[in-house]
Amino acid sequence: MALNIGINEDKRVDISKGLSQLLAETYTLYLKTHKYHWNVTGPMFQTLHVMFEEHYTALALAVDEIAERIRVMGVKSPGSYKEFSELSQVKEDATMDTDAQDMIKNLLADHEQVVRTAKDMLPLLEDANDEGTNSLLGARIEYHEKTAWMLKSLLG
Repeated sequence: MALNIGINEDKRVDISKGLSQLLAETYTLYLKTHKYHWNVTGPMFQTLHVMFEEHYTALALAVDEIAERIRVMGVKSPGSYKEFSELSQVKEDATMDTDAQDMIKNLLADHEQVVRTAKDMLPLLEDANDEGTNSLLGARIEYHEKTAWMLKSLLG
């Protein structure tokens, strides 16, 4: 049965591809943030440990929202490490000795990347009649811009 939600088929597919990249980057960022939460050390331990927990909790909720939006669009959501690795510009940190300052720098760069990915999708929404995705992207952009600003403030 064809999906009839008022969005052109070609637009739905293109928007879903962009959302799949956003999902992959958000999930990879979630994993990295959770790893840093577990492994942060140093004088900023308490501050960063708590902050990273707040961040990965928010990212976990976002992952579900994004995946469900892809499904609303009538497309299957990616969900494997392999798929995420191929789709994501955010890359995992495979090292075990990242210091707190580098954790902050890495996460800052990753949040900025997610903002760029979300903003790159905005032209796809022109004349698409897709308020749902537009609303989701607005919320994601706002969250990642604010988080990037907060992380940058820790660097001085």
